[in-house]
Formats: sequence, structure tokens, C-alpha cells
Amino acid sequence: MQELISAVIRGVPIGCVYALVALGFVLTYKTSGVFNLAFGAQAFVSAAVYYVLRIRHGWPIWAAFVIAVVLLGPLLGLLLDRALFRYLRTAPTVAKLVTSLGLLVAVPGIVSLLLNFGNSPAYGPTGIMYHGDVAYHFGSYALQRDQIATIVVTLLAAIGLTAIFRFTAIGLRMRAVVESPRMTELAGVNADRVGAVSWMLSSFFAGLAGVLLAPLFPQLSSENYFLLIVAAIAAAAFASLTSLPMAFLGGLLLGIVNQILTVKLPTDSILAQGLRPSLPFVALFLLLVLWPGLKNRREVTDPLAGVDPPPPGFAADERSVALTRATHVFGALVALGFTWWILTQADSFWLALFTQAVVFSVIFLSITVINGMAGQISLCQATFAAIGALATAQLANNFGMSVLATMVIGAVLAAAVGALLALPALRLGGIFLALATLAFALFFENVMVKFSWVSGGRVPPTVPRPVIGSINFNSDKNFFLLSVVVLAIVSVVVIFVRSGTTGRYLDALRSSEVAASSIGINPARARITAFALSAGIAGLGGGLLAIQEKFANYQADFSVVFGLFWVVLVVSIGARTVEGAIQGGFGLKIFPELILLRLLHVSSTWQFIVFGLGAIAYAKNPEGTLEAGKRKSLNFIQRLLDKRAGRASPDDQPVATLDLPPTEPASAVGSEA
Repeated sequence: MQELISAVIRGVPIGCVYALVALGFVLTYKTSGVFNLAFGAQAFVSAAVYYVLRIRHGWPIWAAFVIAVVLLGPLLGLLLDRALFRYLRTAPTVAKLVTSLGLLVAVPGIVSLLLNFGNSPAYGPTGIMYHGDVAYHFGSYALQRDQIATIVVTLLAAIGLTAIFRFTAIGLRMRAVVESPRMTELAGVNADRVGAVSWMLSSFFAGLAGVLLAPLFPQLSSENYFLLIVAAIAAAAFASLTSLPMAFLGGLLLGIVNQILTVKLPTDSILAQGLRPSLPFVALFLLLVLWPGLKNRREVTDPLAGVDPPPPGFAADERSVALTRATHVFGALVALGFTWWILTQADSFWLALFTQAVVFSVIFLSITVINGMAGQISLCQATFAAIGALATAQLANNFGMSVLATMVIGAVLAAAVGALLALPALRLGGIFLALATLAFALFFENVMVKFSWVSGGRVPPTVPRPVIGSINFNSDKNFFLLSVVVLAIVSVVVIFVRSGTTGRYLDALRSSEVAASSIGINPARARITAFALSAGIAGLGGGLLAIQEKFANYQADFSVVFGLFWVVLVVSIGARTVEGAIQGGFGLKIFPELILLRLLHVSSTWQFIVFGLGAIAYAKNPEGTLEAGKRKSLNFIQRLLDKRAGRASPDDQPVATLDLPPTEPASAVGSEA
């Protein structure tokens, strides 16, 4: 019994850590409508500045705290609101999520470069208490000063935030702005000012959490913050993203249960090695799927959203037949020219790089299916690719099967896993579905990959190159052509699905699920099909990547962080078209090498910053930068062609007017009366 009580006491400070972060999530969601996955990045900013001021420059604790938390935290929130989130208040969920993911990817890289964390690792972070590791004993139990400070601050935060929302006018206005900024402005409320206040408050809590969390780790790094933030999301889900007291309780329970499992489970058991590290991710997935508070829950939508114009169609649909043919011919010539140069002029390094660009284009087509066609947000596409790669390697090594056959089997296995994942997640939508897929990806990375029958153990399993008749794909040029053929086949399949019955069903569901169901469309069947197809394409691309690299390495190619980066990259460029996926693949592999390393001579870390900040452009162009740029260029070319042919463009045509009889001045009418 004493051991159990000791575990509960040790779990309280950890639970308060989860609770404090969960309070920040709920605060941001309640006041801005954004589930801010960049909360961890904001916390890392304040923690990094506090570390530099306190440890490297020897500032007093109070001065470093004031600068890093009281001043920098709200200032960062104000900047984010002014530059980004002010324009996203009435935007769809995917726009808000991708923007926060872009910040999650970009901000830690910017901070690490500015504060020189890469060359000088930040070891030994300290908290806000002098001699924070000093312990106070309560009988046979003990708590450190930093732990007591975390408990007190979390309690005050929960009480203070609850009071703000229940008893103050600003709390009511913040909630009203989330519901409908346009309606609140009609009532005389300045939505921009209220939104700025809410972001400053939430960013202050992010900075506070970052500084309090720092002593939990031996080294200050953004990766530690990311995992801790994801764990706290489970507590926020327990609160249905709305209740501050429930978020506090959920965080406490998560920390206490984690410590109880440490005591009760045998250290050498599979449960101890698998369940305890993955408890936050398992809890998050189960809460999202089973928790009554999230059943059939949808994000708050603006009642005045109906007055917004419909989203634009594809830019290609606006061009003339002649311009379409010319575009297709030009694209084919460019593709043939690149292929000729790669096969005849490129050295082995560039040949391998372009091959990887083609392979990643195949993987990115899975994002085109699930996001561009189905309108769903999946954060586990890298996991599906990993399943295909690992299955390809394991089947080829352990059973001696043809590697092309194992690649297809790996794709089928990934599709089956995607369909199974879609079944319990069908009733979720928007941000909740995204969190469920993120929880699955983290569970796979932290538990399943550790089994040798999944990943092959510590040494990545090797994968042979295929041989078909007299064609040996050990030749890099032959394998490049094979990859191009696979990309072409998958692209054609995606185009046919998008223009076929399934694509039209998914398009109807994106517009209105109720209206689509009323005409006989089965939402469950359509979305399971989209998930399975998307996962199968990712698995096929993952197997192809394993064959190209001749081994399947999960950590090097398919980690969760890489998967988030892929989503940001493809959606920012344009997830609705095949061209967007292909440009994403080439941008991922060619841009860092050609532009950053060789032209600008900067580190590859800048690719995360550049592509992460691309989410800023996406915030203003939700159709993707590729579609927006294509629309502008096509309109410009079409105007030139119309002008050359002597036709007036739609923009130059005069506006039709009605010929009405002249009216007499009001004064004249009044005098007659």
C-alpha cells in the first residue's frame, strides 16, 4: 500500500505537467477555434530563451522569467495572431491545422539556429525555483521544489482560467468570437482585439508550461516537448476540448496511472516495455474513439459561413481547349527532357536523388487521395509507408519471395490497416480524426517498431533489387525507369478515381454529408475506400523506397516528425492535384540539395524552416500555392491569347446596365408634394 501511495504522489507533479499543457490546449481551442499543435513549439521558444538567459548568461531567475514568459510569450502570441490566425477565424479545419503544423515544423528550427542549440546542446535546464532539486519530506514521501512549484502554478492556472471564462466579459467575448466573429462585430465587439487578447493569453500559458517542463529533461530539445505535448492532448480530449476542470483532472489521472503502471507491472514484461511508454497515445486513441463527450462531435462553424463564396474549382478547368492541349504537350516535353538528362548526363548522385524524388511523389499521392479528394486529415501517412517498406523487407528476407511481389503484398497490408483504422474513426471528423491518426502513428513508432518481427531489430533489414527476365534493376538507371512507370500508373489510378464514382461521392461528402446521404451515398463506405486506397498507395511507395535504398530503415525515413512534415509540404503546395504531389516529392529531395546546400550554402535544417513557413502562404491560399499560382499564370496567358486573337477577355468586357428613365431630384418631388 505504501508503494502505491508513493507512486500516486510521484504521479501528481507529472500529472500537473500534463494538466498545465492540456489547459493551454483547451484555452486556445475555446478562444480561437484552433487546435494549436504548435503549442509545444511556442513552449520551446520560451524555455530556450529562459535557458540562454539563466544558464548561459547567468541572469537572475526572476529577470529571465519575466523576459521569457511574461514578455516574450504574449508577444509571440500577438505576432501569430496578427500574421496568421486572424485570417483563419472562418477558415476550414484543414487550413488551421496545417498552419499550426507548419509552425510546429519551422519554429524549433528557427530557435535552434538563432540560439545556437545545434552546435551547443542545452544540457541541465533549470526551473523557476532556486535549488529546485531540493526535496521536502512528508513522512516517507518527498517532493522537490520544482515539483511543488508546478503543482501550485497548475492549480492557480486552472482556477484563474475558469474564473475568466465564467465571470468576466472578456471571457464571454472570446467564446463569442470563436462562434462567429462577424456576428460579434455586429454587436459592437472588436473581434480583432479580442482575438489578439486570447492568443496572447494562450501563448503566455505556453511559455509558462515550457519553463516549468524544462527540468524534467536532461537536455532542452524540441523533440522532448513534442512527445510531452502529444501526451497532454489525451487530457484535453478527456475534457472534450471545452472543460478546463476536466482537462486538469485528465492530466492528473494520466500522470498518476503512468506511475502506478511503473510500480505494478514487472519491469521485464511486454506490458511494461510496451504499454507504459505508449500509455498517452493509447489513451488518446481510445478516448477519441470511445469517449461519449466526443461522439459525433464536429467543430464549431460560423452561422454566417453560408454567405461565403464557394471554394474555387480546379485551375485547369478554366483554361481553353487549345491552352489545355498546349499545356499537356509542354508538360510532356519537359518530362521527356528531364528523363533524357537524368539517364544520359546525370551522375550517380543526382540519379539516386531524382529516383528518390519520384518515389516520394508516389507516397505523396496518398495525401492527395485522403486530403485532396476525401477532405480528411491523416497524420499517419508515413506509418502506412513504413508498413509497406517493412513488410517488403521482412517477406523478401524471411520467405525468399520475389521483391516485387512483396512490395505489392506490403501495399495490400497497408491498405488493410488503413481500412481497419478507418472503422473506429469514422464517427470522428476534422481535428479529432487527425488526432486519432497521430495517436496511431505514435503508438506504431513507440511500440510496434521495437518488435523485431516488425522492424527487423536494431539492424535495418536489407532489400534486394528485382530482376525481371533479362532486365536487372540493380542498375540505377533501370530502377529509375521502374519508379517512373510506377508513378505514372499510380497517377493515372488517382485521376480515374477522382473523376469516377468514388471521387464524385467524396466530393459530395465534402460539400454536405447530410445532402449526400439523402441521395443514397454511403459516407462510411466512401471514406473507408479513401482510407484504404490512400494507405495502399503510401505502402506501395514505402516498399519502392526500401528497394531503392536496399534496406528498410524506419527511423531514417518514416518517423512521425517526417510524416507531419510531409503533410505540411504537400498540402501547402496543393493536395488536390497529382501535380502537387509530384512537385512535393521533387521539392523534398531536390530543393534542399540544389538551392540550400549548393546555391545558398546553408544547412539542411533550413528546409524545415522554409517549408514550414510555407504554411503562411497556405493560410492565405487554402487551395495551395501551386493551384493559386497556376490560376494566375493561366489567366495571364489566356488574356494574352485573347488579346492576340482580338477577343475581349471577361475582365475587359463592359458591365451591362439597365436603361432607366431619368428621375427628378428629391427636392423637386418634395416641392410638388
